[in-house]
Amino acid sequence: MPIQIKQHDCKTELREADLKATPARLAALKVLEASNKPLDVATIRLELKRSGINTDPATVFRMMNSFSDKGIVRGVNLQESKLRYEHAAKKEHHHLLCQSCSAIEDISDCNINALEKGIEKKKGFLVKSHALEFYGLCQKCQKIN
Repeated sequence: MPIQIKQHDCKTELREADLKATPARLAALKVLEASNKPLDVATIRLELKRSGINTDPATVFRMMNSFSDKGIVRGVNLQESKLRYEHAAKKEHHHLLCQSCSAIEDISDCNINALEKGIEKKKGFLVKSHALEFYGLCQKCQKIN
């Protein structure tokens, strides 16, 4: 008997979060799910426009805030003047940010869990969340510089 893989349903996710499944919200979730890096409001808006959905920046910002409040997306602060967003269902990971070309890459093979346990054991501090980003030069920019 073949294994059945449950496909993610954005409508169900929104309804379970007590949010109306509007075309803009559905499209925004699909954009975030498909992206391999955190996206800012301007990029999300551009992707929505490519899908035929015209929104203003304030609407996208409010959508991301409501998604964040409901735990659907998480904000990622990369020490820029803007917040980026990614779907919260993605496996926990961190980011590599190129300081030359601004490329962003996910990195998930960090041993952060052991570090958190060490902090709890040594300091008696219970870590609830963390943010860890790495800044440097990507391979392409290393060759140029």
